[in-house]
Amino acid sequence: MSEPENSKIEQIETRESARIAELLTGAVDPHVHSGPSIAPRAVDHLDLARIYSENGFAAMVTKDHDYSGVICARMITDHYPDLKTKVFSGIVLNNVVGGINPYAVEHTGAMGGRIVWLPTLAAENHLEWEKSSGWAHPASTQKIRPATPVPLFENGKLRPEVLDLLDVMAATGMALASGHIHVSETKTVFAEARKRGVERLIFTHPEDIVGASMEDTKEIADMGAFVEHSLAFFVEGSKFRTRTNDELRAFIDLVGAERTILCSDLGQVGTLTPLHGFQRGVATCLALGCSDDEIRQMMAKNAADVIGLND
Repeated sequence: MSEPENSKIEQIETRESARIAELLTGAVDPHVHSGPSIAPRAVDHLDLARIYSENGFAAMVTKDHDYSGVICARMITDHYPDLKTKVFSGIVLNNVVGGINPYAVEHTGAMGGRIVWLPTLAAENHLEWEKSSGWAHPASTQKIRPATPVPLFENGKLRPEVLDLLDVMAATGMALASGHIHVSETKTVFAEARKRGVERLIFTHPEDIVGASMEDTKEIADMGAFVEHSLAFFVEGSKFRTRTNDELRAFIDLVGAERTILCSDLGQVGTLTPLHGFQRGVATCLALGCSDDEIRQMMAKNAADVIGLND
């Protein structure tokens, strides 16, 4: 973003802080990296729940690449009933939980989990992307073995455990998110998921890692999936920023606010806080000409629907 554009965002943040706060009342962050985690985190689940509660958020879904956070979420819910923000979690199907593990997914669902992410750091696509990205797992210890691929296909067909997983997903009603698998894999998995009765689908950050074109993104949205964009990749001040404001506008226009979810994907050290990411995200959307209703849909309603907040 150019200096004038950045100045415009900052002016909006200052001038319309009350409006931004009002637009974030009822917001839902369905993808946030609070801790504890083996990777350094700037805020833990409870502290973030307090921050979001003080700012009127309706719900948050914690995501860790290495463990299911449903137990933490349940403890926070049970011991801090006055929090306005409902705390949920899910599971990411990486090596640490056994990869494509329907048993772990059933347990996650039974404990109130809301989202199951297909492999991220252990996705075959992620491991290929990692070779040229310069990215490495920011683990707090090197006494762990590196990720190994969790394949979804064998001889061109979905592996039996993936089909089992999709049946579990249909039975539990949890949302299935694509994680870091390649967009071509996402199309196949989502098509089979639909056949097996999975109703809630999330296409994870098409703007980075997964190799998606605009045409791919539109095709997946047309399958009934929500397209989830990580504000971490778009907003000024994020150390992960790789995309421009104009690109965010193009993504929103591509599928409409009705199919778009804006999440923070923040919580890491050395960057914007999740709350600041949302605040700056609202200011950016206002600068792009989004209406209040569109912002509420992308930052509250759609995410609430996909996690079954009002079921």
